[in-house]
Amino acid sequence: MAAVLLPDELWEIAAPLLPPEPPKPKGGRPRIPDRQCLTGILFVLRSGIAWELLPQEMGCGSGMTCWRRLRDWTEADVWPRLQEALLTRLRERDLLDWDRAAMDAALTPAKKARTAKRAVAAPRDAVGMLPGRDGSATHGVGRPVASPTARAAASTP
Repeated sequence: MAAVLLPDELWEIAAPLLPPEPPKPKGGRPRIPDRQCLTGILFVLRSGIAWELLPQEMGCGSGMTCWRRLRDWTEADVWPRLQEALLTRLRERDLLDWDRAAMDAALTPAKKARTAKRAVAAPRDAVGMLPGRDGSATHGVGRPVASPTARAAASTP
């Protein structure tokens, strides 16, 4: 039997955090239920398939519907609140193992804004090479590369 992507216990935590359905003054199609969309989102994220390849047989709506709901819920800050709710629940049950926790950070000072005029870019030939002093050319990263004429001259006896 296939594993359930969205167990009832997880849905009970997530459902109150989801924004209400927006009103449809002009009517329109019935909205796919939030639980089915969340199941589709979890399936795509877990399996790694493209959104448009979400199987219609799952009853989650189209991949685009699930993607739009993911976008809307991201804008509504659902995911940080869901994470906090899940962590709170794990703490209450003493199921967090802090011996296996890891933290990471990167601090980089901001560069000063340029006040002088921007430097003019060096001229490049048709293939994006910078002209070198000895007739060769260099890529923008500074690695010398022989020009086609220099290669041809070097290969002739």
